[in-house]
Amino acid sequence: MTSQRLSPFDIMCHLVAFPTVSKDSNLPLIDWVETYLKSHHITPHRCYNGEKDKAALFAHVGPETAGGVVLSGHSDVVPVAGQLWEQDPWTVLKKDNRYYGRGTCDMKGFVALAIWALVEARYADLQKPLQLALSYDEEVGCLGAPSMIEAMRASLPFAERVIVGEPSMMQTVTGHKGGIGFETHVSGFEVHSSLIDQGVSAIMSGAKLIDWANDVNSENRAKSASEIALMFDPPYTTAHVGMISGGTAHNITAKDCWFSMDFRVVADEQEADWTAKYKAAARALEAEMQATRPEAAISLKQRFYVPALRPEPTALAETLARQLTGDNETHVVSYGTEAGQFQQAGYSAVICGPGDIAQAHQPNEYIEIAQFDKGHQFMRDLLNMLEKG
Repeated sequence: MTSQRLSPFDIMCHLVAFPTVSKDSNLPLIDWVETYLKSHHITPHRCYNGEKDKAALFAHVGPETAGGVVLSGHSDVVPVAGQLWEQDPWTVLKKDNRYYGRGTCDMKGFVALAIWALVEARYADLQKPLQLALSYDEEVGCLGAPSMIEAMRASLPFAERVIVGEPSMMQTVTGHKGGIGFETHVSGFEVHSSLIDQGVSAIMSGAKLIDWANDVNSENRAKSASEIALMFDPPYTTAHVGMISGGTAHNITAKDCWFSMDFRVVADEQEADWTAKYKAAARALEAEMQATRPEAAISLKQRFYVPALRPEPTALAETLARQLTGDNETHVVSYGTEAGQFQQAGYSAVICGPGDIAQAHQPNEYIEIAQFDKGHQFMRDLLNMLEKG
């Protein structure tokens, strides 16, 4: 690759062409980004997962001093299988003042803008540094960011402010719910269903734990919401089961039942408290099951943990985003992002990126060209600010 400086659109076209669905490797995309950055004498760093089939990438441009800005995005996208696309999802199509393609909105459009900005920064006289953070497995629980953030803290000068470019219509988002999920395995004891009192049905027992989630939602919905909770929709912590399986036959008490239990936690509550509540509910049900059959059990395996993004007293990243966008309104979102993970690691974090979250994960995903252009201007203004120090 030559040292040609590609436009944000050209970079986005390259990125979208890599089908980086979370179940697959992202290394071809990482290889391309690494080669492109090296062609401009930027040193990228990789942080692999345990299987070595995926990697995060981060880089630094500008003075070797603390106090810079991180542009953060993820490389993975959700699947297209089963969706009705009117065009090739892995090729950017310009149509009706929009760029169509998987990831154009969530979030290869922002990543392209961030890569463009990093390369432009290489040829600018920065007084404050700019960093890029590109993770993997965000779409399956923000799994790739923690090790990347740890490696960044160990390898690069500490950049105080992080802009996570999830699609926010270039609004400054200062809070999101936390998330925690558990794979729940209920183990029963099989007997013929005519002898139900001698066995333990994993499905019928598991249904009690699922109904506990219904009770949690009803109780949380009914209680008075805090000032912070009222910022979210819905304004309370929610419990949800999205998948369930188990059982052997219609006339046998189920030996096994598996389901996922996920919590979306408002920013003034703690994920750890909801973990403790769920574990207590599971242990109480387990004791009830074991009173009939000691072999019965409930096991919980944490599937993901995404800390909430909480409003900050110092608000360094928020102030920066507001200066660049002119947005002085209050915005929060109910979905989770890697911003909470950066914040937990000591960074000041904010969400601000082009595109509408309503288009994320959809067939015929797109980003409005006007939004992409607005993101481009944001990057120009950021570079100008970093040049001035």
